[in-house]
Amino acid sequence: MPLPDVMFCAQQIEIPPEFPDILKQFTKAAIRTQPHDVLQWSAAYFAALSKGETLPVKERFEMPVATQKNDTGLTPGLLKILHKQLSQKNFVPEFKLVEKWKDLGLPMERLKNILRMGKLQFEIEWLKFLALACSDLGGSLFTALKYVCEILTTDPPGGAAHIKIETFTYIFTYLAKMDGEFTEEKIEEILITLEEDVEKQGGLIQPRNFKHLQVKDPKKNETPQ
Repeated sequence: MPLPDVMFCAQQIEIPPEFPDILKQFTKAAIRTQPHDVLQWSAAYFAALSKGETLPVKERFEMPVATQKNDTGLTPGLLKILHKQLSQKNFVPEFKLVEKWKDLGLPMERLKNILRMGKLQFEIEWLKFLALACSDLGGSLFTALKYVCEILTTDPPGGAAHIKIETFTYIFTYLAKMDGEFTEEKIEEILITLEEDVEKQGGLIQPRNFKHLQVKDPKKNETPQ
């Protein structure tokens, strides 16, 4: 037997006072983040909101990285979301990374390629994964390092993007060795050239310090722009 239609008048409908603000913030977050799978992302958004966890929301709207490799939608902004969600510990369980990756609507094949590249599995060292993901965005080694600085910095958005030299050294050395064309001597030489700027900046480094180094990417035989 079908249920009778129920009519409500305005006096019968009670809207919780926080409801309009919740929807307003959700709409702003969706516009800023531009999720690839709106339903998947929405579920993750409200689940995080209910648990008091970091929301899967970009700090600001960003244009896609203009590389053919990025057709699947990975951006520095999405990597920064993952960093805020997962970087509390040095190692992240693989299943947790997979969960957050899916929440952002990113393709699993791309994640598998990044993990395969670094031979990462089970317990993922976060800085290594972040470094490889930035490298996977495309461009030179130094472009990847610029993304790393922008993601790890505590500077305001659009600022100089300083990070600690110890963190930079670890990631730079890791990526340079993964490249396979940088010798230990070359890595050390590059780090030595940065020492003066780092000392002036209180042990911090920013992309500007290494952007104009006349160091050629051995694979491309060109100076990074």
